[in-house]
Amino acid sequence: MLQARGPKDTNLILDEETKMAKGQLGLALTLVSMFATTAIANDDVAKNTSDPKQWAMQSGDYYNQRYSKLDQINTTNVKDLKVAWTFSTGVLRGHEGSPLVIDNVMYVHTPFPNNVYALDLNSEGKILWSYAPKQDPAVVAIMCCDTVNRGVAYADGTIFLHQADTAVVALDAKTGKEIWKAVNGDPKKGESGTAAPLVVKNAVIVGNSGAEFGVRGHLTAYDIKNGKRLWRAYATGPDDEILFDPERTTSLGKPVGRDSSLKTWNGDQWKIGGGTAWGWFSYDPELNLIYYGTANPSTWNPAQRAGPDGKPIDQKWTMAIIARNPETGVAAWAYQMTPFDEWDYDGVNEMILADIPVNGEVVPALVHFDRNGLAYTINRKTGIPLVAEKFDPVVNWTSGVDLDPKSSTYGRPKVVAKYSTFQNGEDVNVKGICPAALGTKDQQPAAFSPKSGLFYVPTNHVCMDYEPFRVSYTAGQPYVGATVSMYTAPNSHGGMGNFIAWDAGKGEIKWSVPEQFSVWSGALATAGDVVFYGTLEGYLKAVSAVDGKELFKFKTASGIVGNVFTYEHKGNQFVGVYSGVGGWAGIGLAAGLTNPNDGLGAVGGYAGLKQYTNLGGSLTVFSLP
Repeated sequence: MLQARGPKDTNLILDEETKMAKGQLGLALTLVSMFATTAIANDDVAKNTSDPKQWAMQSGDYYNQRYSKLDQINTTNVKDLKVAWTFSTGVLRGHEGSPLVIDNVMYVHTPFPNNVYALDLNSEGKILWSYAPKQDPAVVAIMCCDTVNRGVAYADGTIFLHQADTAVVALDAKTGKEIWKAVNGDPKKGESGTAAPLVVKNAVIVGNSGAEFGVRGHLTAYDIKNGKRLWRAYATGPDDEILFDPERTTSLGKPVGRDSSLKTWNGDQWKIGGGTAWGWFSYDPELNLIYYGTANPSTWNPAQRAGPDGKPIDQKWTMAIIARNPETGVAAWAYQMTPFDEWDYDGVNEMILADIPVNGEVVPALVHFDRNGLAYTINRKTGIPLVAEKFDPVVNWTSGVDLDPKSSTYGRPKVVAKYSTFQNGEDVNVKGICPAALGTKDQQPAAFSPKSGLFYVPTNHVCMDYEPFRVSYTAGQPYVGATVSMYTAPNSHGGMGNFIAWDAGKGEIKWSVPEQFSVWSGALATAGDVVFYGTLEGYLKAVSAVDGKELFKFKTASGIVGNVFTYEHKGNQFVGVYSGVGGWAGIGLAAGLTNPNDGLGAVGGYAGLKQYTNLGGSLTVFSLP
């Protein structure tokens, strides 16, 4: 049984609705430290994810490794994969995430309107039940980068769905009937829901989307039995609202001190400061910490976020990795990757937890491939960065991260003035910035193989021109303040993506497979030494975990932005993936946009995609003959 340190009595969890006082913040930490060791991970989630025959979490397991111990499909026979069956979702737009497989039932989700289906694998995929939520279609207008949803969660006989309109819904897994519903935000202010929930013990944890609308980011926990809010931790604001203990929460190994967020904002800008949490969440049961990243500060125009003296200020805790106690929400540590962001390099990408060798010593690591083009290897106990290197050689906005603890710029990236949108000024089009705003990698999750010790990473090989301009805030209206155009990285292989293998201990690429378009699909590594991923044109591909050699490919009905998954049924291993082009990279095709600067700059960059695929929403499942 998974063991971790935490309180026995969950009634002691602090409720945000009581407006936790600063004195209670210390009490929360005291309560956590004084109780005996107890099981923290949800036992049902732990049991299901330990069974490789099932696919019980979007990320495969609490550690976000996206690795399966199944090995029936291997490097020798993967070339023989055939389509076993398909399922039409009945919905267009971008299909991110993947189904779940629990006890011979597959749970399928869709983009807006976020329908959910339960399919009986013992009866040729017969639909056992379907859930069609009633949402105000006006929410579509505030979903900045397509109407995606990254999937449902399962625990204790319940399916948890985070809808576009921010509602968190619990459904009976056997019947599809609604058990409870909690409202997590206000779409009229620009808040939406796109991320998959995480279940830890008795809590379902969700974030929010909408930093491009001046939304204030938060992470929130709800009781899985009744939907009662347990705690809410904002990314910006006073200590009692961000749930930072000034003396026990650390950054780079030192206490953050009082008002660590407030001191880095100009006036009350933190109230519309961004820092949403719309990516993936991971959890270490032994340390009893959840890990996630926060998004960009609002607005994209850095000049509007400068201090009273006109100098940059960090805008904490946007663009940061934060480790929190899942029962109280109190932060253990935080690390900011891109302080005073000037390029929209959200920090929401997944945190992969793995024990790997760094400088000759095995460390409890957190590996994060950031939008900013840097891959970070961090000690997940302390939050200390150990490695920070470019995972695409074209990255040029920074010359690297200062990892000297004695330096005054310790932990910070060194900004190249030529590509600084702040130093060049408002209404100046800064050209040739690499990567583009959608990053060297966006939300599409990487995978880790304990067998090879390598991380397999879908990437974007894209650069941009970026012109910031003055913008005013109106609730529910875009609060961007920049014109962006994207294009293929120049003087390279001519494509917009690579699929790479990464050594996180050394911070280096082991091999790289060039792709015509960005690889917007989540990777899957298996014990059969095969790694799977999908392409925007619609190919499911299988490559060798050792050298990246292509072993199999199949063209599905539409572009793939979903995440590959695997399971076993009646003794046979299956591999599946959603088709349904969309997401930020495919927003032009998905939404019918033609202005090159629309889609926050992506429409022009990916205009050629329409020559290779078309809209559609389907699930394709493969098996050996």
